[in-house]
Parts: sequence; C-alpha cells; structure tokens
Amino acid sequence: MDIPALVRAQRTWFQTGATLPAEARQAALDKLRRALLSWEDRIDAALASDLNKSPAESYLCEVGMTLAELRAVRRHLAQWMRPQGRLTPLAQFPGKSFTLAEPRGVVLILSPWNYPFLLSLEPLVGALAAGNCCILKPSEHAPASSAVLRELLASCFPPELVCVVEGDPEVSRALLAEKFDYIFFTGGAQVGRQVMAAAAAHLTPVTLELGGKSPCVVDATARLDLAAKRLVFGKLLNCGQTCVAPDYVLADRRIKDELIARIRRWMAALYGTEPLDNRGYVRMVNRRHFDRVMGLIDPNKVVCGGTGDPETLKIQPTILDGVSPDDPVMEEEIFGPLLPVLTFDRLQEAADFINRRPHPLALYLFSQDRAARRLFLERVPFGGGCINDTVIHLASSRLPFGGVGDSGMGSYHGRASFDTFSHRKSVVVKGTWFDPPFRYPPYTSWKETLIRLFLR
Repeated sequence: MDIPALVRAQRTWFQTGATLPAEARQAALDKLRRALLSWEDRIDAALASDLNKSPAESYLCEVGMTLAELRAVRRHLAQWMRPQGRLTPLAQFPGKSFTLAEPRGVVLILSPWNYPFLLSLEPLVGALAAGNCCILKPSEHAPASSAVLRELLASCFPPELVCVVEGDPEVSRALLAEKFDYIFFTGGAQVGRQVMAAAAAHLTPVTLELGGKSPCVVDATARLDLAAKRLVFGKLLNCGQTCVAPDYVLADRRIKDELIARIRRWMAALYGTEPLDNRGYVRMVNRRHFDRVMGLIDPNKVVCGGTGDPETLKIQPTILDGVSPDDPVMEEEIFGPLLPVLTFDRLQEAADFINRRPHPLALYLFSQDRAARRLFLERVPFGGGCINDTVIHLASSRLPFGGVGDSGMGSYHGRASFDTFSHRKSVVVKGTWFDPPFRYPPYTSWKETLIRLFLR
C-alpha cells in the first residue's frame, strides 16, 4: 500500500468538509453499528482463531462493549458538538465567549492484539464522532481479527474516510514517518516510547494507553469469598491478557492463607479442575508469549497450577506464594494467568510499596474500611480502578479511561473519546457598538486606574 498517497487522500477528503456535519458523523456511527451486528459470526470465528475466545466472551468483552459505546456516543453527539458558552470578563465588554470542538483532521490508531476489535473500534468511534478521517493499524499478532477488521470497515467506509493498513512493525514505522494530526496508541510502554518519539518529529499530539503492574490490595476487613471470586474473574478474563488485569495481590498477612484457598476454589469453579481441557479457556496469543509467561513461574513458589501446554498455548491458572519484590514475576507486566501473592502487616506498607513503583494503569482495593479507601484514593496515583471489584471501570462510557505516568497519557471512552479526537477552539465575538478606550495607548493615569480596576 502506498502509505503517503493514502494519507494525502484522507487529508484531501477531510479538507472538503464532508466529515463535519452532525448528520455525516451520525451516519458513520450507524453504519459501523449495523456492520458489527451483521458480522458478529465472523468476528467470533476470528477471535476463536487468534485467541480461542468463546462466543460469549467475545460478545462480553468485544462486540457488546463496542455496541454500548456506539449507543452512548450516538445519543450525546449533537450535544457535544454544540458551542459551549463561557462567561466573558467585564474588561472584554461587550462580547460573547464560547468554545467550539473541531476535528483534529487525519488521525492514526495503532491497536493491540489482546482485544483486537474492542481496542480498535472504540477509539475509532471517538475519531468518527469528532469528525476525523482515520487510518487504523491492527496488530499483526492477531491476523484473523486484523483481516476481518479490514473487510468489515471496507464494507462501511471509503478508504479516504477510514482505512485499515495491515502489516508488520516496518509498516507501523512507515505510518509513523507520516505527519498525522493525532496518534492514538494502545500497547506496551517500550513501543509507546517509540510512538511518542516519532510523533515528536511532527509535533503530533498523542494518547498512549499503556499498561504496567496493576496491584490488587486485600485487607483484613474484605469479604474474602466475594473478593476472591471477583479477583479471579478480572485476572483470568482473556487468560490474563488484559491491560488492567490484577497483576499481583498485596494481602494482609492475617488473611492471606484463607484468601489463597478461596482463590483456588473459584479458579476451579469458574474454569474447572482441568482448565487446559476447557474448550472455552483462552490461550496465549503465540509461542513467544507463551514461553515468556512460563519463564516467569518459579516452581518452588507454585501453590496451584504452574504448567502449560505448548501445543495449545494454554497455561494453567497459577498462584505463586512467598513472592519477593525482586522475583522476575514482579519485574514486568505478566499479561498471563499468573497471580503472585505478597503480604503486608500495615496498610501503609502496601501503599508505600505501590508508590515506590511506576504508577499503575489500574488499582483494586477490597476493603470495608473507609479510612483504607481514602488512603488509596488520595495518596496512591493510578490511572483508574475499583473498590471491591476488578476491571469493570473500563466498561463504562461515562468514565474516562487512561493511565498516568508510565501507564500512559490521555483518556478515552464516551465524552472523553470525543474530546480526545477534537481540538477545543476558544472564540470571543466582540461587539462593535462600543469600543472601550482605556486599552489603547497612550496610557494616561485614568486609563491605568481603569485597567487596574478591571484586571485584578
């Protein structure tokens, strides 16, 4: 594909103004919604091929969430597009002030393999709602999903409006060499740095949705059985290949053993005593990823699980106890079904432990203690999270989703997506029937008196 020519074609189309009317944006969202509904079987087949996802999990985590985002954005789009009035300072009388959202222009979305439809289409919804043209580059590590995305979007949109570009990292580098008006990247921090460096050459603004080691803190007041159930759900969703999966547990030493026992029971209840034989259990995306995750398992610290099948690329849900902060499993984001458990004696120790590490994308606290909640909400930086649950905060179109520090910058979902892919233009419309003379030189004493009166 001639990438420079594609970018030029999209820029030419954008400059016609065809994407600006509310009707055009709404029509684009409606086309995407109809296509998602009619292509659901093919989406399910692609996700089964790439990750062994079941149809139920595919709808729960990909199709259903995208449809919900489309409904929310479509419902509020006209309101978001209206000029937003602002109070005009008395010094600028007579006048009217407002802000107006305008599209960025031609935007690039670089999406990952772990939720290949959701994490491609949710940013696209925001880009289209804001009136942009878009080039989407899916991950080459989910080839079946990438091919379906290309065909699905080609059935909805002309390439000058939306185009999917497939390929390896060389294709991504060729795209990043072009000047875009905005870049939206979801993936790891290492590649995120490369994206930001490439964007800097063109002064292109970016959103980076990265990851990191998201902690789950369980104190002595937690309802342990419910905590274990919800922790297992969040950890093993997509077999741990989720950017906001609970990466490790910090448990109060007094309840640690009971918590581990309940986690084991819920792992068996939800995925069976032989999860490698469970046809609905998601696999690692490829052999390299499988080998990396298996290499993080210390056999001496395995409480349950610990084995994998290199033929099916499945890894047992695995609990690691007695983990040290210096263990390899604590040095990188796991992105797999391993759950290291560490302990604390005082809640402040857990907060300090998290604060000594890079800011996480998510944090989860299981506690009935209001003081504990205040401690983590007020004194521990993190992108977003839950009290007494895991991962569900990313499923709301009413909550911005994004990281902080090493876990990313910028946010999206719902109104935040519209704002991310828009530039908010500030405008003052000045009246012409009166022109206050005090702002013009020469600055006499009476003018200075008025300036000091109005500008304070």
